[in-house]
Amino acid sequence: MAESKDVQIADKLAEDFSKLESEISKKIIGQKEVVRLLITSLFCNGHSLLVGVPGLAKTLLVQTVSNCLGLNFNRIQFTPDLMPSDILGAETLDKERNLRFIKGPVFSNVILADEINRTPPKTQSALLEAMQESSITVAGENYALDKPFFVLATQNPIEQEGTYPLPEAQLDRFMFMIKLNYPKFEDELEVVKRTTAEETESTSEIISKKEILEYQNLIRKVPVADNVFEYAVNLVAKTRPNGEKADQVAKSYLEWGAGPRAGQFLVLAAKCNALINGKYSPDIEDIKSVSTAVLRHRIVRNFRAEAEGISEEKIISDLL
Repeated sequence: MAESKDVQIADKLAEDFSKLESEISKKIIGQKEVVRLLITSLFCNGHSLLVGVPGLAKTLLVQTVSNCLGLNFNRIQFTPDLMPSDILGAETLDKERNLRFIKGPVFSNVILADEINRTPPKTQSALLEAMQESSITVAGENYALDKPFFVLATQNPIEQEGTYPLPEAQLDRFMFMIKLNYPKFEDELEVVKRTTAEETESTSEIISKKEILEYQNLIRKVPVADNVFEYAVNLVAKTRPNGEKADQVAKSYLEWGAGPRAGQFLVLAAKCNALINGKYSPDIEDIKSVSTAVLRHRIVRNFRAEAEGISEEKIISDLL
């Protein structure tokens, strides 16, 4: 970050983020924290899991973000009969009876995996390679996906009957779990007013693909002080009930703690959080501000926590 060019890009990132928030607010009312986390995960080249009841504009939010970033968008509705080929694509015979690969909806910049827990693990895992490697393999052939590539999966927390909970290994690949709550009264009033009148507001592209890739590269260059690294790794270690640095809260309420990927994502997210707030290096406050979204799906509560109604958020808050 010492180079003047990097400093200029960092200043532009903060400026663009502010413009992006303003542009997204034309369609999405409230939900500032959700928008901040979504953009952060995209700038960090990560993926997000969005949990919320139906009707909270999850699809509209993703479409709006895609439009403002000039990215291609595909929505995949996950159902019990969905097959991996429905996501990845498949080989078919053309008129000349030659095998030809027909690309599936995964070949896009932004994928909305709607209600991902409604489809069996075989299909859920079809996204694993795409999320981790930014490529897929079909019939022994490897196909690279267009960059940037961002998966936003949604889950409905109400109906769990007939669903297939995501395995821990796949949950761990999501940078953030973002929870959507019901809007505040004033925000909901504005939503009803806007959505029942003639639509006038439209969004325009604020950031190009090239700039997104530039920002993703810049975030990797952001310097981090040793005490911030140590705080992040220590926080993750405190969640492991059987570890040497285990916190009493973890010993009392957790079955399993977070893995090393949590520390990586804490630091990356803190770097981006610092940049969007006009700082050139993250501090401990930046780690704290992203810790709930990074850790909540990486810790497993024990029976005592569930019986006493202790949430993941409460446990993380006590650890902080």
